[in-house]
Amino acid sequence: MVELHYDYGTLVIPDAREEGLAAFMTWDDRTRVYRAPAERYRDVVMYLHTNKIPFTDHARKFERLPLAPKTAIEPFPHQKRALAAWAAAGGRGIVELPTGAGKTVLAVLAIAHAERPTLVVVPTIELLLQWQRVLSEHFDEPVGIIGGGSNDRKRITVITYDSAALQADFLGNQFGLLVCDECHHLPAPGYRFIAAGSIAPYRLGLTATLQRPDGGERLCEELLGPSCYAETIDALEGRYLAPYDVERVDVELTPEEQATYEAERQIYLSFLRSQAIDFDQQGGWAQFVMRCHRSEEGRRAFRAYRTQRQIAFASESKLEALWRVILKHRDERILVFTHENEIVYRLSHQLLLPVITHHTKVPERKRLLAGFAAGELPVLLTSNVLNEGVDVPDANVGVVLSGTGSVREHVQRLGRILRKRPGKRAVLYEICANVWAESGVSERRRQHRAYERGG
Repeated sequence: MVELHYDYGTLVIPDAREEGLAAFMTWDDRTRVYRAPAERYRDVVMYLHTNKIPFTDHARKFERLPLAPKTAIEPFPHQKRALAAWAAAGGRGIVELPTGAGKTVLAVLAIAHAERPTLVVVPTIELLLQWQRVLSEHFDEPVGIIGGGSNDRKRITVITYDSAALQADFLGNQFGLLVCDECHHLPAPGYRFIAAGSIAPYRLGLTATLQRPDGGERLCEELLGPSCYAETIDALEGRYLAPYDVERVDVELTPEEQATYEAERQIYLSFLRSQAIDFDQQGGWAQFVMRCHRSEEGRRAFRAYRTQRQIAFASESKLEALWRVILKHRDERILVFTHENEIVYRLSHQLLLPVITHHTKVPERKRLLAGFAAGELPVLLTSNVLNEGVDVPDANVGVVLSGTGSVREHVQRLGRILRKRPGKRAVLYEICANVWAESGVSERRRQHRAYERGG
């Protein structure tokens, strides 16, 4: 009789040598056990079943959990196709759907299909609470949360990536379905073991944009299963997502800003050339930061780099353009996205508008989002916090004041304003200074089919 055990992220079969298992497990002559990563649990069990090898499963600490939504769900056609593709892949795989296209409802359908205790991993506290609320609305089963000061594990549990990484050894054999929301986070070194240490035979990755600059999407597929379904924003626009426009607003720096920008940029570029640093090469940015801290010249170059970016990101002409957008859409709900806290706090002070950053405490964040939803606060400023996950269906105007060259970040910002509402038409403005620090970044982040229109 083969005995299958779970040992802190590893599958172990003691004292039962079976040559066929070599495809999945490694035999250790010293300890006389087979060992394999926990993620190979399904392969090992299927092999034992197929070859009619009797075994006792001491690894799994979960049983079937028949679940049905409280009320019948009539999924949209793209949700039906996504669920069918995931099920056809054996209940393992990654689904790419735009923000607002119903990834959470798809997960509800997957949980009912898998009939297994489920661990849902999310990146933020806001999403932790949002998922708990939605899952509680759909299932009679209690929904636990781990993270943000809570540690309440249930057969359906929502957990943050940070908490899951800390508790991966203890949760790895407790759940049969692993759902990773915003799964493009999973390849980070600190998060990989969440999936690698889990024996969950069913796995679902959800994201709006799987592709990563470092190619980490390949690791996502190794840990969660293949990319089995993808849908684009433009394919769902109008019927399932709000129709939208994108508009780029180019602005000029003031003469004083231009002079300072050019002088500081020259200092920064001269240092790059003297050190033969190439940002197009892997590790280029880390090399720049390291060398900047080795000399006074380097420290001055880093200050120059910061100064020219701040001028480009928050020039006076940008502030004027933002104010014109706010006045034009004074009766609508506007989200303003910036890249740095320093800039967003300055804007908040100058325009007397509320701001949400990662420093904003949860109670205040809830109050601000509730005020925004009620129309009491028609404009919210943010630096990165609202890029992903937070449900702000009433927002219909987005303004990108500054950001990175990341396509994902730009698509996520667009997604924040696309939640469907009757009569809604969304518009995303990108206010861009006519200098390289912004125009080059703007061109990189717009390399997506969702931006093949407008400015």
